[in-house]
Amino acid sequence: MVELEDQIAPETELDEDDVYILDRREVAAVLEAVEAGDRDQLLVLMEPMHAADIADLLEQINPNEREGLIRLYDKEFEGEILSELDENIREEVMAVLRPETLAEAVRDMESDDVVDLLEDLDEPQQEAILEVLEDADRVAVEQALSYPEFSAGRLMQRETVMAPEHWTVGDAIDYMRDAEELPEQFYHVILVDPRMRPVANVTLGKIMGAPRTTPLKNLSEEMFQVIPVTQDEGDVAYAFNQYHLISAPVVDEDDRLVGVITIDDAMGVLDEEHEEDILRLAGVGEESSLSDRVMETTRQRIPWLAVNLVTAILASLVIAQFEATIAQYVALAVLMPIVASMGGNAGTQSLTVAVRAIATKDLTSANVWRVIRREVLVGLVNGIVFAIIMGIVGVIWFGTPMLGVVIAAAMVINLVVAGLAGTGIPVLLEKIGIDPALASGAFVTTVTDVVGFFAFLALAGAVLL
Repeated sequence: MVELEDQIAPETELDEDDVYILDRREVAAVLEAVEAGDRDQLLVLMEPMHAADIADLLEQINPNEREGLIRLYDKEFEGEILSELDENIREEVMAVLRPETLAEAVRDMESDDVVDLLEDLDEPQQEAILEVLEDADRVAVEQALSYPEFSAGRLMQRETVMAPEHWTVGDAIDYMRDAEELPEQFYHVILVDPRMRPVANVTLGKIMGAPRTTPLKNLSEEMFQVIPVTQDEGDVAYAFNQYHLISAPVVDEDDRLVGVITIDDAMGVLDEEHEEDILRLAGVGEESSLSDRVMETTRQRIPWLAVNLVTAILASLVIAQFEATIAQYVALAVLMPIVASMGGNAGTQSLTVAVRAIATKDLTSANVWRVIRREVLVGLVNGIVFAIIMGIVGVIWFGTPMLGVVIAAAMVINLVVAGLAGTGIPVLLEKIGIDPALASGAFVTTVTDVVGFFAFLALAGAVLL
């Protein structure tokens, strides 16, 4: 094993941006303890670490080091670490853990975390995990798995704290003190009517600050949002972000309380969706991860590289139509990549803004034409600015004023088209049911390349020859 600590000066200090990143010296010390088989030292080093940091550590080291660490740390492994792990290596970690350690870790997890864990496993592995759960927990998890994938039913936790709407603060406090088990984290007491339908939320802070005789309904929050159990988790996350929710009750088809979603789970969904959008825009696969192996990463990227090859060939076919023009005026071959590149960058800017706005529901049918008009005008203004610059460059570089005019005109045309395509294509794809983050990039790049080359070479053929 390479001695990482020898590569790091003792006086090295963490940059402000690295304050939450694992210290490389700590990682090196952990790996040294693993290599030496020193369990006592390993426990000393990892005891202060948060579960999320331990998960990061497991994700950053290689498979052999990971296996050695898990085997040495085994008995101390907690369920929270599993819930924090990247799903790409979670199964690998579970395979190394002893069955009794894995069972204990799973029993410590909240029901929503167990559901998240089981979703990525094969049926035999799911059964093995379900068997170690207590009967009540198993029923709750199986019920959650019966709901559609990516729905609120999969996201919610079954553990809730509820109270009849006629209770007082004193009733609620006595109930919580006498309860054998409460959720590890909760923010509200949910008020329900006699039919178990949620009617209001009361924060714990208001309960603790009010006299015992105060009716709970007098302390209820103004913003109360109920989530249907079949609602898409993306819409759930949007509701949390839009209405600044901390937690929200989940109801079945009869409006009865079946669970609760908390802000950490909703923000986790938002984070996943943002990550997926970024990966899709880059064409690297929505499940791409640093822990993926070479062949898996290659398989994810090949399809979009193939699409890019097809679009490049299409652009080349446009260029081929103007071979005679380029042969007579070689300067065109030097300048035409500039036009296409500027259009591609401008299109990507508009595309990124549009895809993000669609995801956050800021871009709708009510304002789509205003946004498209704005992007086209931005393209026009930017096109004029850079047209003037490139027109001057073209004149100075090649000494031909009309060449400057051609590239200036082509620049304006392509940047206007880039603004139109960058916004219009994602909107159109979204309307016909295709994920705009997944497919927009290839279409926008093709449009800006084809239009850029065609406008520049056609104008050159008409003006210069």
